[in-house]
Amino acid sequence: MPGIGSEIVRDSLVVGQVIGDVLDPFTRSATLRVIYESREVINACEFKPSQVVNPPRIEILGNNARALYTLVMVDPDAPSPGSPTEREYLHWLVTNIPATGGINSGHEIVAYESPRPSMGIHRLVYIVFCQMGMQTISAPGWRQNFFTREFAEVYNLGMPVAAMYITCQREGGYRRRRR
Repeated sequence: MPGIGSEIVRDSLVVGQVIGDVLDPFTRSATLRVIYESREVINACEFKPSQVVNPPRIEILGNNARALYTLVMVDPDAPSPGSPTEREYLHWLVTNIPATGGINSGHEIVAYESPRPSMGIHRLVYIVFCQMGMQTISAPGWRQNFFTREFAEVYNLGMPVAAMYITCQREGGYRRRRR
């Protein structure tokens, strides 16, 4: 993507290695807004665990007012970025979210679990899929080692329509994530 002058603007999902670690490249066809308290999420912004205790407000804006969406929230860096043996840790799963009703009108399959990273800087990824219609999706038996790509394949969700991520690390341990 061309940028201002000779600079190249890079997709933050690519720079943050969300594309690759969690998702394959996809074309965005919906807008995802994630808001914690009164702070709107911007890709790759930093949050403290105390700021993400409660579920965020989620807004999905697509082209089809009759569409239904699935939201997946995962941590690909669990339990630590240097040894992500629980990749991807499932923090939240909501299905059948109406385009006009918001996430509270959807069906929460896996309740929101607030991130509590104990080591390193973690990426928390929010992924939205457009469903083909009303679906029954079963809760996985565990949260660790959830695989978004496999989940999307099993439930015939196709490629994501939107995604974004934040970074989070334990309180008092703040510094910039290096890749």
